[in-house]
Amino acid sequence: MRRRPLLGLAAQALAIPKLAAAQEAAPRYPDRPIRFIVPFPPGGGTDVWARMVAEGMQAELGQAILIENRAGAGGLVGAEAAAKATPDGYTLLYNITTHVQAPVTFRRFPYDPVKDFFPLGRLGTTAITFCVGPSVPASVTTLARFVEWGRGRELAFGNYGQGSTGHAYALLLAQEAGLTVTQVAYRGEAPMLQDLLAGSFHGGFHGMPASGEMIRARRIRPLATGGPERVPSLAAEVPTLLELGYSRRFDFTGFTGLFAPARVPQPILDRLTQAFRAVATHPETLRRLRAIDTVPGYEDPATFRRSVERTLRQWEELAQSLDLYATG
Repeated sequence: MRRRPLLGLAAQALAIPKLAAAQEAAPRYPDRPIRFIVPFPPGGGTDVWARMVAEGMQAELGQAILIENRAGAGGLVGAEAAAKATPDGYTLLYNITTHVQAPVTFRRFPYDPVKDFFPLGRLGTTAITFCVGPSVPASVTTLARFVEWGRGRELAFGNYGQGSTGHAYALLLAQEAGLTVTQVAYRGEAPMLQDLLAGSFHGGFHGMPASGEMIRARRIRPLATGGPERVPSLAAEVPTLLELGYSRRFDFTGFTGLFAPARVPQPILDRLTQAFRAVATHPETLRRLRAIDTVPGYEDPATFRRSVERTLRQWEELAQSLDLYATG
C-alpha cells in the first residue's frame, strides 16, 4: 500500500542532486562587468545619479559597472540602444523623465517607454531652477527684475533637451511672463551650462546636481525653482514659481531611476531589483542625495511603473498644449 509514495519520494531525492548540479553548471549572474547606458553627456545630473547608483551596486553585485554616455535626440538615442540590447542583464539604462518625454516630443517611438523596459526602481527627484548668467546684468537678482529687464528684448533660453522638463518650463515662463524668447536645445546639461557661463544665452532651467557648484560659487544666479517645494540649499533666498504667482503647470515633478530591457530573465531582474533597493534606501545614499538637493524617493518596480505610465499621459497632454514637438 505504501510502495507508490515511497517510489515518489525516492524519485524526488534523485532529482534534487540533478537540480543542484544544473544550477551550479549555469553561469552565475553577474559573472562579468555590467554596463549602464546614460543618454546624456558626462557631468549632468543624470550622469551624477547614475554614477552614484553604479558605485553602490558594484558592491552589492560584486562586479564592476561601467558608464556609457550615449547622448542624442533628448535622450532618445541612448534609451533606444538599451531597449534593443541583448536582454541578459548586462546592459541597463539609467534615465530621467526624458525616458517618456523624448518619444512624445520627437513623435517617434523606436521603443515603448513602458512595455519595452522593466523599471528596477526609482531613486528620487529634484526641482529644476531657473538661472541666469553673465549676459544678464548683475543687478538682476530676482525673477521679477529679470522679467522687467527682459520685456521688450529678444531673449534666448537654453534647455538640456528638446521636449524636456527644462524646455517645457522655459516655454511656460516665457508665455506667462510675456517674454519674447528663442529656445536653444542642447545635448545635455553640461554643455548647456558651459554656454550659459560663456554668455551665449540669457537663462535656463537646471538641476542642482549639475549646477549646484556653479550656483554656490556665484558664477550663475538662481532666480526661481519649479516644483511644489523650494530647493533645500536655496530655500532661504530662492522662491518657487508657484509662490511667485505662476500657474500650477510648474508643479510638475519627474523621476530618476534604473531600467532593464523587458525580456531580461526574471531571476536576474529580481537580483538587480534587490541590489538597487539596497543602494537607493541606504543611509549613505540618502545623505549624498540630499547633499546635491535631490529628494530621495525610492519606488519599487510596480510603483515605479505606475509613475512612468502616469508621467507619459501627463507629457502627452503638456506636449500638445505647448507644442513641444521637435521640428528637426
